[in-house]
Amino acid sequence: MTSSYTPGVHRYAVFLAVCTFCLLIAGALVTSNEAALSVPDWPLSYGTLTPPMVGGIRYEHTHRIIAAIVGLLTIGLAILLWRKDSRSWVRNLGLAAIAVVVGQGVLGGLTVLLYLHYGMPVAHASLAQIFFGIIVSIAIFTSRWWTSDILPLEDRGSPSIHTLATLNATVIFLQVVLGAGFRHRDIPVWPHVVGAMVVLGTVTWTAVALRKRFESSREISKARVLLHAIFGAQFLLGIGAWWSRVSTANAPQPMPVMITLTVIHTVVGALLFATSVGVALICYRLVPGRREVAAATERPVAI
Repeated sequence: MTSSYTPGVHRYAVFLAVCTFCLLIAGALVTSNEAALSVPDWPLSYGTLTPPMVGGIRYEHTHRIIAAIVGLLTIGLAILLWRKDSRSWVRNLGLAAIAVVVGQGVLGGLTVLLYLHYGMPVAHASLAQIFFGIIVSIAIFTSRWWTSDILPLEDRGSPSIHTLATLNATVIFLQVVLGAGFRHRDIPVWPHVVGAMVVLGTVTWTAVALRKRFESSREISKARVLLHAIFGAQFLLGIGAWWSRVSTANAPQPMPVMITLTVIHTVVGALLFATSVGVALICYRLVPGRREVAAATERPVAI
């Protein structure tokens, strides 16, 4: 690693990741309480920054306030990275975070102005996951662990652990998109159910490969257990969220039990995606690519 550890930058990135998670909770509350159109204008709320916090307005306007705070904090993180971090790719990732959070804000505005049409709510929810993944990645890249010298591990399995971990994160992201599609009533529930089975397969495959190939690695063992634990909780929460919808179908909506279980299911899904990204990054950090290993083992030929 060519960069030294800067505690302040890392703590700032972790703080921003926590704030982003809170923003995801606020967004899930807006959707579950059917409050997305409680404020019909954007970027102001009823033409002001301080609308009456009643009914669905309190959910939507609070969501906007937290989003604005996260946007400002993202700009601050990018500035810190450019001043403190010598790695150009990390600095560029900070700029990418600004671009994504601006795009996210625009999508949020279009979601309101276009009255939830044209797939805007799903695009808004999906980009939020990408932004969360970027911020979590920056928090990992700026940690003491990432910037320290680490003994590499050898991957003798096939497919490579890099391929498996990346596939796992990709499948989980697509499942989150399907979940957003169902929550916003753009698709039926069955694609999301099928996706859950696919995620079960990729998570299990990835975890088994991690255990068999790198059982002696403390970092990978912790990451594997965390991945399994969050997925298990998410799977049960999915069943609970579906039960809450079915059992309260004839009651005045939205019911508190449905709101609670659906919001928790949504944000734990985001946490699962972020964890899968972290698992992939840990694998890339600890396990050299096979091309790197081949290049390192080459010896010059005497003439």
